[in-house]
Amino acid sequence: MALFGNKKKVTAKERSAEELARLGEEKITLEEERVFRRGVVNVRELIAPASFEISPTFVRLGDLYARTIFVITYPRYLAVGWSSPIIGMNRSLDIGMYFYPIKAEIILKQLKKKVGVLEAQIIGDAEKGAARDPLRETALRDIEKLRDDLTQGTEHFFQFGFYVTIYARSTDDLDKISEEIDSAFGSKLIYSKRVLYQAEQGYNSTLPLGNDELQIAFNMNSSPIASSFPFISSDLTSDTGVLFGINRHNNSLVIFDRFSLQNANMVVFATSGAGKSYAVKLEILRSLMMGVDVIVIDPEMEYQHLSDAVAGTYINISLSSDSKLNPFELPRPMGEDTTTEDIIRTAVITLKGLLRLMLGAITTAEDSVLDRALLETFAKKDIVPGILPTDLGKYEPPVMQDFQEVLEGMVGTGDLVTRLKKYTEGTFAGLINAPSTVDMKNQFVVFSVRDLEDELRPIAIYTIVNYIWNVVRSERKKRVLVIDEAWWLMQREDSAKFIFALVKRCRKYYLGVTTITQDVNDFLTSPYGQAIVTNSSIQLLLKQSPSSADLVQKTFLLTQSEKFLLLDSGVGEGIFFAGSKHVAIKIIASYTEDQLITTDPKQLLEIEQAKKEYEAQLAGEANA
Repeated sequence: MALFGNKKKVTAKERSAEELARLGEEKITLEEERVFRRGVVNVRELIAPASFEISPTFVRLGDLYARTIFVITYPRYLAVGWSSPIIGMNRSLDIGMYFYPIKAEIILKQLKKKVGVLEAQIIGDAEKGAARDPLRETALRDIEKLRDDLTQGTEHFFQFGFYVTIYARSTDDLDKISEEIDSAFGSKLIYSKRVLYQAEQGYNSTLPLGNDELQIAFNMNSSPIASSFPFISSDLTSDTGVLFGINRHNNSLVIFDRFSLQNANMVVFATSGAGKSYAVKLEILRSLMMGVDVIVIDPEMEYQHLSDAVAGTYINISLSSDSKLNPFELPRPMGEDTTTEDIIRTAVITLKGLLRLMLGAITTAEDSVLDRALLETFAKKDIVPGILPTDLGKYEPPVMQDFQEVLEGMVGTGDLVTRLKKYTEGTFAGLINAPSTVDMKNQFVVFSVRDLEDELRPIAIYTIVNYIWNVVRSERKKRVLVIDEAWWLMQREDSAKFIFALVKRCRKYYLGVTTITQDVNDFLTSPYGQAIVTNSSIQLLLKQSPSSADLVQKTFLLTQSEKFLLLDSGVGEGIFFAGSKHVAIKIIASYTEDQLITTDPKQLLEIEQAKKEYEAQLAGEANA
């Protein structure tokens, strides 16, 4: 028995040791799991700020300051979309809306008591002979109407809470944005307040958790609450104008009259093949139907088919062409306040800009010589300040050869004459050294510069634009001037300055200038390019390349979503700006319009083949 007992005692000790060892291993395992879990990054740790500070008026999340503003009073009437100025602000903000339905019988009971009080007050004022109170009578009518609507079930009653949390990098910016929000609310006669000792509750109330910790609500029936619906889209449909496209937000028509704004200028930016020329040609075709005169500077002969279709005038400017433009042509003044001296001075300034493009760098002394030579060139044809502006048409304007002869008769102009001879006697003699032979009496006029060398294009376009400007100033009519591939003119300061002056002054003569470019970076980095955009009330942005998207976003103050919309847009899709409004647009043409304005090479080839087959069929029928 003693031996058996000793054996049992040893077994118990061994068992205790095994249990201790097992418990120790479990403890070590739990500790390892705890250490492992401590090192695992969870979602809360990813979204949590580095620090969190609560003050009486704001919450600080790391380096970001947040403040909540809540609405306390609404006016008697609310327009649809009253919250859109707040939602559309180019600011980082969160908005929380809370709707608490209230049973109709509870509200009807309270309204009945309120009606009794108001009627008693009105009767009491009448018995005392006091003047009637319009506020009480208006309130009584509103309550009676609301009682009828609640009883009939056409209206429901709610308590409505509206909170806005704004974010800023500093307290000064936070105060500035708060004032903007308060002003936007105040313009709608809506009064708001900023949180005080409830900053954390206000911040939590606008988080996507559905927790209303502020509990600041206003009694409102369903009709005004419906007007607070935040997801609304801009609308650009007017009674007059042309159809630009379809609003991609709500499928409404984008109909707009560019001449209804402070100026009728327009800029179009897009990558190659995004549909910018297609969109502009569609507007041209529809503007012609509205009686607007259109003038186009065509660098790639894209508008010839459209010109032929509408019986326009197509002018091919080249060295071998019969169509000539004389840069010394003068405008016929419309106003009696314009003097011949002013006209000659303006012409001299414009011609010096052309000569800088032709001759290259010019010193200050050479500039003075050119100025004097140009005045003497006009005087050679008896065009001097003493004559009447209305008699300018009786005098024959000089040509470049006359200017060269004047220079040759001056001292120290040998180098200038040598450089000028290239345009009067040399390779480029057939461009601008002859009287004008161009007829611009048609409603649609196209100047083609495709057949010109790259070196001559800026000179030719400058001359064409100057000639058009003289025609515009001679007769006031509703006109549109389209400058395709305008980056050609932005490369040189003199031509860029001239286009900017044209864009700035054209409104006085009922002219709208449309500038089209695919080289967005070169255009917008030019100071004159930025100024042209600023002086253009209409902007059309189609698909952009990633390299230029950031610059476009900065220039036009686009949001991130609008930037990505431009990057992801298809052909003929983009954003249309008209004054202070802008919408996402899709350019759509009818079948007939598409056949006239398409620039797709495959489609053009099919049209040409169909035309040849039709002509061959007509020839066969004639022979038969």
